[in-house]
Amino acid sequence: MVTELYDSPHQFEPLLPRQAKLEPLLTQAHDLSSAALAMSAQPAPKELRALLRAMNSYYSNRIEGQHTRPLELEQALKHDFSADTKLAARQRLALAHIEAEAALEPHFMGDVGLCALYKPASLAQLHRELFARLPASDLHTDEGENLRPGQLRSREVQVGRHIAPAAASLPALIERWGSVYGGVRRGEASLVALAAAHQRLGSIHPFIDGNGRVMRLHTHLALGALGYTQGLWSPLRGFARSVDRYYGLIAAADEPRRGDLDGRGNLSEAALVDWIAYVLETCIDQVRFMSGLLQLPAMEGRIAACLNFEQTSLKSGARIEALRPLHYLFLSGTALERGEFKRMTGLGDRTAVSLLTALLKRGLLASDSPQGRVRFGLPLHALRFYFPALWPEAEADVAQAGG
Repeated sequence: MVTELYDSPHQFEPLLPRQAKLEPLLTQAHDLSSAALAMSAQPAPKELRALLRAMNSYYSNRIEGQHTRPLELEQALKHDFSADTKLAARQRLALAHIEAEAALEPHFMGDVGLCALYKPASLAQLHRELFARLPASDLHTDEGENLRPGQLRSREVQVGRHIAPAAASLPALIERWGSVYGGVRRGEASLVALAAAHQRLGSIHPFIDGNGRVMRLHTHLALGALGYTQGLWSPLRGFARSVDRYYGLIAAADEPRRGDLDGRGNLSEAALVDWIAYVLETCIDQVRFMSGLLQLPAMEGRIAACLNFEQTSLKSGARIEALRPLHYLFLSGTALERGEFKRMTGLGDRTAVSLLTALLKRGLLASDSPQGRVRFGLPLHALRFYFPALWPEAEADVAQAGG
């Protein structure tokens, strides 16, 4: 049986639920907004945001089944790539995601940035930023077809049971997608819109490959543009930890409506509502989890536990006397002159120099130059102390490596 391809915007309705179905979702969105804005005011070191970018990359690629182990990702950040060609390609892809996220975030800030995110050119930009960083040898699909960064697909595709709309209709579909979601009023309604936009972008399937990564990057950037993340959380972790539900709800929202009580559009309104509720629930869960980890009174004890382990078990040269300056660096999110850091330890100069050297070697301090100011460091091996269960796979990787 030949299936007729969708080729018209009305075939993807509803893009948003009716008002009667919106109220519970807006309540969820309000809860998310309140929790996220409260957390965004908490201080956090630069290195935490950098680590979360790496974690976002790991989880987005894990959803696609193409992830590297966290330690392999850490090696890629040092441009130390595996001799295994397939693993090296995954490392490059992971690194490209990190770099793309960092490059795009400053371009999509505030109301102007959010509006721009729904423009067709911005979708192409996201895809291009993700894939144009890769060498030509990496730019091909599993079927061996060339991947062209930023270019819409020119042929028909089917992904699982989902048959994507006709390639010729993509410009009109993307234009409709952007005009509806980009035109939603700011506030709670925009959170509902970005959740729905994630699913409907997958339905449109604008690119020959990389659509899932673009969808998740778009959602991450939209949340940031609204001022809700400050680089401190992302739904990608939650999506990856409920991946079967993630894919199942995306697929269900592509199904035809389930009778006369299921909205007035071509597709199921009930399934779209379920998807939006899942996204908002996932975001709330991630905000609450991260808020708990960033509780300032608990952080001092976690730093102390890490230093005690370094001093008594590993004998790395780190000492508990570093607690005061390290805690200060975490709270302030700033950097200290090396002399000031040493003074805050209360140790003699020679001992303080040795301590500073050990902390830098272990990554517990970071600096941009051999004599430069120092800031709070966040190596993977310290995660189990500083932010337990934030990235369990990284903790397991470090434990397996004996770190």
